[in-house]
Amino acid sequence: MRTSLPAAARTLVWVRVLNQLGAYALSFLAVLAGPNLAGAALVTFGVSALASRWAGAFLLDGFAPRTILAAGLAATGAALLVLTLARGPVQMIAAIALVGLAFEIYEPASQELLARAAEGEQRHHTFAVMGVALSAAGALAGLLAAFLLPLGVRWLVAADALTCLAAAAIALACLPRQARRPSRTDTRRGARWKPPARLWRLTVAGTAFAIGYLAVMMYLPLALLERGAPTWLPGLTLTGAALLAPLALWAADGLLTGRSHTMILATGAAALGILALAMAVAGSPLLTIAAYLASSAVNSVLLGRWQSMISDAAPEAERPRWFAFHGSSWGVAQPLVPPLAALATTLVGAVGAGAFLTAGVAFLLAPLALRARTRQS
Repeated sequence: MRTSLPAAARTLVWVRVLNQLGAYALSFLAVLAGPNLAGAALVTFGVSALASRWAGAFLLDGFAPRTILAAGLAATGAALLVLTLARGPVQMIAAIALVGLAFEIYEPASQELLARAAEGEQRHHTFAVMGVALSAAGALAGLLAAFLLPLGVRWLVAADALTCLAAAAIALACLPRQARRPSRTDTRRGARWKPPARLWRLTVAGTAFAIGYLAVMMYLPLALLERGAPTWLPGLTLTGAALLAPLALWAADGLLTGRSHTMILATGAAALGILALAMAVAGSPLLTIAAYLASSAVNSVLLGRWQSMISDAAPEAERPRWFAFHGSSWGVAQPLVPPLAALATTLVGAVGAGAFLTAGVAFLLAPLALRARTRQS
């Protein structure tokens, strides 16, 4: 990338990277809960995490983003420590609910800090660098998980708790103090906030995109194994995709400067849809991997575009709520992917192909919602 990050954004990237190194633990939540409790645990976490994102947005009406960011990370760390000590179904579900209620509090504050740090194309650059950094940290987190997992899932949760607490301490120590923003409630007290039609359309498009993205990510390893890949190949493929992301983003830097976020997202989603359909019909692991790596390169160019579009479109005082509302698309998409993939599997006969078919259709629906927004805005 050709432009440097503002100091506050650079610090925030390191805070989020440190936190991301331990975030793999929640991928093993079902394992920790056990087969009899896994369903209830995942539902509890999903509902409470969605609530925590909204709580984080509303707390920004009264507190500075730095304060909410640090408090959310510290609360998540403390809740994870409680989870390591939980025994029995009641304690386990209660601890998972606590983790969920803290888990997303920092997200609107994080996005608000980045939105404040820059404007225009530099703002997109900032969001994009954050996305690439988190992707790379996720690859390193997988290696750390492979090292700790033989010791037990609770060790993964404890490591996640420590990274959260460390990230909270660094945020308090290194992020600049910022005043609380003038909130919508300062000027329109008593008025109930309602998401405008434009935000609804962007969120519908974002939900379709999230379904496509999650369907590919959740089912790629299974699809490769279904197609005869050796057991070590899925992990290597994911690592390769993580390494490819910054290269693709660097290659596209400058080429898309000045283009609208809507046009780039619509074109990129359409390309991702075509590549997902190619993965659905691919018969060999090598063709599947080639299409997946191409989709990873396309997706890396889209990193930060959704957040940048929301930052530019939202009224400043309502920006945290726009972030929270649009960010809810991922919370809505996650529980929809498995049943949609199962339905598609009945048509194509293989789980992996069904998931990729689901992804392809979802990706291709996103540009339709984005174009509807353009015509009516």
